[in-house]
Amino acid sequence: MVSGRDKAYAFLKETVLPDPAAQGHFLSEQEVADRVGVSRTPVREAFLLLAAEDLIQLVPKRGAYIAPLSGREISELMELRGVVESYAAERLIRLGRVPHAELEELLERQRTLVDADQAKEFITCDHRFHAVMVASVGNELLTKHYEGLRSRQIRAGIVALHRSAGRHDDVLREHRAIMDALAAGDVDAARTAIADHLDATLRVLLGN
Repeated sequence: MVSGRDKAYAFLKETVLPDPAAQGHFLSEQEVADRVGVSRTPVREAFLLLAAEDLIQLVPKRGAYIAPLSGREISELMELRGVVESYAAERLIRLGRVPHAELEELLERQRTLVDADQAKEFITCDHRFHAVMVASVGNELLTKHYEGLRSRQIRAGIVALHRSAGRHDDVLREHRAIMDALAAGDVDAARTAIADHLDATLRVLLGN
């Protein structure tokens, strides 16, 4: 049975935090409790968990503040993703473990998510595309480390979609370039495609 704390935590992390409209706003315990259908105590516990992950800031008498991702956070996120994903691509090619079928399926799924109200699903699929690459290396600690970036990664991706009307198509092209490099077994091309993808997202998010 899912506890009230876990319900509130999942709701906040999966529904509220990725919402661009929630950035820069406060949430009260009672507001979340009413929306989730639990008491304030499990919401308070969920707030503490999210604060420990630096995903919200608890402000006395104000509630939980959802701070927009800063330029530094975004830059560091992309830098860290670049290190992990480039390493994963190289290992997959060297080990002959590229999950071609699963990546193609995810890419085709993304192509169907064209509506504005599907932005969250599109970016969730986007995250899955990259997470599958990392998980396929077979290093459990690396996989757990990468999954720890998920919330920030999805938040950043959704914001990028809202800021750039053409970002949807760009992401598909960038993912295709990664796929083609992996399929060709070209480590340098895979690294370049990953770097280009992350740099493009970074430019959109930083307004460059």
